[in-house]
Amino acid sequence: MEPIISFKNFGFKYTVQKEPTLYDIDLDIYPGQKVLIAGPSGCGKSTLASCLNGLAPFSYEGEYTGSLKVKGVEARDSGIFARSKVIGTVLQDSDAQFVGLSVAEDIAFALENDEVPVDEMKQRVQDVAELVDVSGHLEHAPYELSGGQKQRVSLAGVLVDDVDVLLFDEPLANLDPATGQSAIELIDRIWKDNNKTVIIIEHRLEDVLHCDVDRVILMDEGRIIADATPEELLCSDLLQKTGIREPLYITALKYAGLTVSPDMHPAHIETLTLTEAQKEKVCEWFDRAARPEKPKTGDPLLEADGVTFTYSGGHKALEDISFTIRKGEMTAIAGRNGAGKSTMCKLICGFETQQEGKILLKGENAADLSIKERGEHVGYVMQNPNQMISKVFIKDEVGLGLSLRGRPQEEIDEAVDAALATCSLSPFVDWPISALSYGQKKRVTIASILTLKPDMIMLDEPTAGQDFRRYTEIMEFLEQVNRSGVTVLLITHDMHLMLEYCDRALVFSDGRLLADDTPAAVLSDPDLIRAASLKKTSLYDLAGLCGISDAKEFTARFIECDRKARRGL
Repeated sequence: MEPIISFKNFGFKYTVQKEPTLYDIDLDIYPGQKVLIAGPSGCGKSTLASCLNGLAPFSYEGEYTGSLKVKGVEARDSGIFARSKVIGTVLQDSDAQFVGLSVAEDIAFALENDEVPVDEMKQRVQDVAELVDVSGHLEHAPYELSGGQKQRVSLAGVLVDDVDVLLFDEPLANLDPATGQSAIELIDRIWKDNNKTVIIIEHRLEDVLHCDVDRVILMDEGRIIADATPEELLCSDLLQKTGIREPLYITALKYAGLTVSPDMHPAHIETLTLTEAQKEKVCEWFDRAARPEKPKTGDPLLEADGVTFTYSGGHKALEDISFTIRKGEMTAIAGRNGAGKSTMCKLICGFETQQEGKILLKGENAADLSIKERGEHVGYVMQNPNQMISKVFIKDEVGLGLSLRGRPQEEIDEAVDAALATCSLSPFVDWPISALSYGQKKRVTIASILTLKPDMIMLDEPTAGQDFRRYTEIMEFLEQVNRSGVTVLLITHDMHLMLEYCDRALVFSDGRLLADDTPAAVLSDPDLIRAASLKKTSLYDLAGLCGISDAKEFTARFIECDRKARRGL
């Protein structure tokens, strides 16, 4: 069988860079395969994707060496339009992919360009909309949809052209846990039912491996360092060396002193096989593992009392929300897309005003404070970085808040340098923001708030699109900030983040507060998980596999052990 994609001694260098981004790529992908390309940020996986779909060098200027063939045609001999007929790309940022005023128009865009007759076009749009479960939204505007629905529309837009290869760039970055799992299941169903070649670029390894993949291509520093089955990769030390998070159940087995081997079938928690002796070893570790200490907290900093908010169109986003955030806490707000999490933060910041109830900041009614005055207490990092950025260059954006406050330039420069170093952006200090990836833009917005040193920082999906290394750097910094007395409130879909760094979780669903408990307790409650579209962790399943009835306590002790391991204790 001939490969549908073939790289031979391939390299690529952007025009604006001195050094190549890709080196010596030799890779064959065959028709019908499902391949995961993983690696840390900056490893070259997105550039590899851009070379595949033709964005590089046609939109992102550069030059390549060696050979790249797509369906037997040398890439040099085909334009970006011809490539789009073979490879359909679903971008990480769905909003950047929409061109139609309605879902139906957006899906039909490629067909309109090909002058397909109207009747045939309508039927093909309907068929593909049903395939991806958006047929009930064809008259909606794309911006009205949830993150998961937007992604399905983007997928429909490439499927309608009947491409051979589906390329997904970070498909899980902006989705809640349950929607992310559904997305992986949808990709798997389309792969199996339609005989497509599927390439997924993603660093959330455990989530992608919820469904089978044929191969994992692991990249680092512009090179392919492994081309293996999931089981082969999980039994090696390459994930740790490259800074990719291994599945939680794999880490737990290692803490228990077990060596993960192929005969354990470790690719999925559902297929994991342990001997009685191995189960006993896990139980012994659980018995001796330290219990987490109860976190110390201070006086109330933020209080919500009976908050209810309805948008002008009549949609009730929040109903009777009450909770208290104390000084020094690190708290997660979790729940499905559209649950009311971001709306709650807008009310806290003063971007919207609730119709009922009140919000107190340090005991003072927030209704009596202007947005600027609230900003003295609360810094807010929005989910979409493009909605926060107003400057051309990174250093100007990060220092903007201090500049508007009239701080001396020397103080601004010092604060900007410290924030950029924290967010791993120092090498880009003089770069224009337009040259950054979505994830790098996210780090710019975090850095811009960190310079202001507010009493509390609220971050909406702070680690979306970040690899495990960058995620860890950002979260460990926020942890340091928190230990110094600054309160941190995180809106997150990342259940790992919630477990690892937060002592408390507020769970929202359909505008109501369903739970206020420890993350371990939240993610060990099947009913709550279903109601809030969360996802149980593999630790829950591992506890059951080993006969440990208290999954909540097992999870809590694992997290305490993991925290100490991270800190070298």
